Amino acid sequence: MLTYILLCSSLFTLFASGLQVYSEYRQEISLVDQRMEVIENSYMVSLSRSLWSLDQKLLQVQMQGILNLPDIVHLKLKIYPDTDIEMGDRNKETASIEHTFKLKHESVEMYELGELTITASLDEIYHQLQQKIVVILTTQAFKTFFISILILWIFQYLVTRHLGKMATYARSFDLSRPEVALKLDRSDHPKHRDELSDVIDAINEMRTKLIDDISRQEEDAKEIKKLSLAIEQSPSSVLICNRNWKIEYANSKFIQLTGYNIDAISGKHPKEVSDTGISIEENEHMWENIQLQVQRVGVWQGEMHSTRSSGEKFWEQVIVTPIKDEAGQPTHYLILGEDISIRKRYEQQLLRQANYDILTGLPNRMLALDRLKLALAQARRESQLVGLMFLDLDNFKHINDTMGHDSGDTLLIEASRRISSCLRGTSTVARLGGDEFLVILPSLDDAADTELVAERILKTFTSPFALGSQEVFISTSIGIAIYPTDSDSSSALLQHADSAMYQAKNKGKSSFKRFSPEMNEHSHERVQIETRLRRALELSELQLYYQPIVNVKTGSILGAEALIRWNNPAMGLVSPDKFIPLAEETGLIIPIGDWVLQTACSDISKWRETTGIDLTIAVNVSPRQFRDSNFVQTVLKALETYKLDAPNLELEITERLILDDSIETSHILKTLDKEGVRLSVDDFGTGYSALGYLKSYPFDTLKIDKSFVQDVMKEAEDAALVKAIITMAHSLGLKVIAEGVEEREQLTFLENNDCDYAQGYFFSRPIPADDFSNWLIEHQRKSA
Repeated sequence: MLTYILLCSSLFTLFASGLQVYSEYRQEISLVDQRMEVIENSYMVSLSRSLWSLDQKLLQVQMQGILNLPDIVHLKLKIYPDTDIEMGDRNKETASIEHTFKLKHESVEMYELGELTITASLDEIYHQLQQKIVVILTTQAFKTFFISILILWIFQYLVTRHLGKMATYARSFDLSRPEVALKLDRSDHPKHRDELSDVIDAINEMRTKLIDDISRQEEDAKEIKKLSLAIEQSPSSVLICNRNWKIEYANSKFIQLTGYNIDAISGKHPKEVSDTGISIEENEHMWENIQLQVQRVGVWQGEMHSTRSSGEKFWEQVIVTPIKDEAGQPTHYLILGEDISIRKRYEQQLLRQANYDILTGLPNRMLALDRLKLALAQARRESQLVGLMFLDLDNFKHINDTMGHDSGDTLLIEASRRISSCLRGTSTVARLGGDEFLVILPSLDDAADTELVAERILKTFTSPFALGSQEVFISTSIGIAIYPTDSDSSSALLQHADSAMYQAKNKGKSSFKRFSPEMNEHSHERVQIETRLRRALELSELQLYYQPIVNVKTGSILGAEALIRWNNPAMGLVSPDKFIPLAEETGLIIPIGDWVLQTACSDISKWRETTGIDLTIAVNVSPRQFRDSNFVQTVLKALETYKLDAPNLELEITERLILDDSIETSHILKTLDKEGVRLSVDDFGTGYSALGYLKSYPFDTLKIDKSFVQDVMKEAEDAALVKAIITMAHSLGLKVIAEGVEEREQLTFLENNDCDYAQGYFFSRPIPADDFSNWLIEHQRKSA
C-alpha cells in the first residue's frame, strides 16, 4: 500500500509540479510579449519621425536604448525600399522571441517607411526555470513521502486493524452460536458512523439472514415433506413425468385406481399406460395434441375413457400441467386424474331424462324436434318427403279424471307401445306431453305412405286397453303434415299437423286428417279466441243471460238458468261452444266460473229486492272447478256476500263429473248439500248415465236434455225415454226439469207425464239480467 501511495503521490507531484512550472514559464513568456508591445507603443512614433526626417544619429540612439532593455539581444530596421540596419548579437542556437512592427508617417497621406524586428532571448528565463524545477521537485518529494507515511499510519489505525478483526470473526463464525455479533473497538455514535459501520451492520444482517434462511430451509423441508405426503395421500391420482414425458412417480391413489405398480410403469409414456379404448394411431394423435396444448397454453384438461390393469373401463377427469423452473422452462409434467364414472352415469341418466319421457321411455319434445330437423335436412339433400303426425288420445282426460292418474299412466304406456309397433326402425315416435304424441316418418317417396301408417295406428287402438280389472276403449285423432308440400319449416309443420289433428277431432275422433291451407284459419281463430278470452274478464266482455224455469202445472216461476255469453268487439257474440271448452283446457274456467257465481248471486239479490220473488238460479259448474281446492269456500262466500239462502243457488253438474268416483268429488258434493246448496244433474241421458251414482250422491234435480224433449211428439222412442227418466227420477226423490220446450204440445206432454218443471223458448229465450227483471215483473202481473 505504501508503494502504491508513494507511486501515486509521486506521479501526482510530478504532474502538479509540471503544471506549476509550465504556468510560471507561460507567465515569463507573457511578460516578454508585454515588454515587446510596450516597446512598440513607446518607440514606434519617435522612430517613425526620426526615419522621416532621415536623422540617422537619433535613430541609432533610439535603437540602442531599445537594445539596452532586459532580454533584448538584437534589432533589425528595414528601411523601404532596400536598406537594413542591425544592432546587437543574435545566437541562432538559443531560444528567442521575435516581434515586428511597421513604421509609418502620416502627413497628407499615410506613408510606410519601414519595419523594426526585435529579438528577445529566453536564456535567462530557462535558467530561472531550471532552478525552480529543482526546488519544487525536492520540496514535493519530501512532502509526499511524509504525507504517505502519515496516511498509512492513519489507515492502519482506523481501517486495517478492524478489517483484520472482521476477517478473524468471519473465519470463526459459527451458526451454533448465532447470538455472538461482530463488534469493533470503535465508537458507535451516529455522528461517527462511516463505511466500516455499514460493513459491520451488513455482516451482522448477513448473520441474521443466514440464521433466518436456515430456519426457513428447515420450515421448507417440513413443507416439502407435508406436500409430498399430500400428493402421496391425495384423493386424486398423480403422475409426474420428466421433460421427455417419461413417468418418474405415481402416488398410491393412481396405483389403487388403475392397479398398476410404479415398477411396471416407470420410464413409460402415459399413453402406454392409459388405454383409452381407441386405436393406437388415435391414441398417439390424442397425446400429441395434449402435449402441444400443454406447451402452448400451459394446461390441458378433459375426460378419458381409461382402462384398469384388470381390463375394466372407467371414466377419468384428467388435468395435465407443466412444472417449471425459475426460468419458466418445464422440467417435469404433472398429470392429475379423478375417477368420474359415477358422475358420468348420472350425466347419462340426466341426459336421458332431458331427452326422453320418463313415463313411456319415448323421446320428449326437445329430442323429437332435433330429430325432425335432422330428418328435414336429410330430405332436403336427397329430395325426399318427411311425414309428421300429431296424435291426441280421444277422451283421455275423462279416463284420467274418473279412473285416476295411475290408470292414465298405464294407458299412456300402452298407447305409446301400440304406436311404436306400427313404425319402422328409422321412424320416431315421441311424447310431447299429456296425451299428445308425435310421429316422424323420414325418407318417404309418397305422401300416401303416411295415411297407411295412420290407418295402422287407428287399427291398433280398436282393441280394448286393460286398466287394472277394467277394460276401456279409447281412440286417437291424427293430424298429418308433409314436408315440403305443406311447409319446409319444422315449427310450421308441427303447427300444421296440430291444426289437422283438431280437424280430425271435429270430424268425429278416431280418424286422421291431412293438413290443408284452410285449417290455418281455424288454428288462427282458436289462438285469437284464447288470447282475447284471457282479457275478456278484465274488459267486462262476459255477460250472463237468464232463461226462466217454470212450474209445468201451475205456470209459476221457479227460477232461471244462468247462461254465459261473450260479446267481443272484434268477434261479436261468441258461442259458448267455442270458448267454454277452450277455457277448460287453459284453466281460465276457474276465474270465469268464480265470476259467474258472483254475478248470479248479485242478480238474485237485486231481483229479490225489486220483485219480492225468492228465485233459485241454476249455475253450470265445470269438472275443472271441482278440482279447485277453494271451490266450496268460493260458493259459500258468494252466498254470504249477497246475503242469500243456500236454496237460492243450484249448481248444475254434468254426468262426466258424476262418473268421477273420487273421494274429493264425493266430499265436495256432500259438503255443498249439507250447507243447503241445491245440486242438479245437467243434460241427463247424453253421456255415460249411471243410475247408481244418482243414488249415491245428494242430488235434488235431474234435467232432461233438449235433444230428447224436442222429438217427444215425433219419435215414440224419445217419448218413452222421457217418460222413463221422469218415473226413475221421481222414484229416487228427484225433481225433473225438461230443457228445450218450444211448443205447447211438448208442454202438454210433459204435464201429462208429471214432469215438474220446464224451460225453453216457449217461455222465453235467454235474455240479459235487466230484461229478465222486466220479464219477471210482467210474468208476475200476468199470473196475478
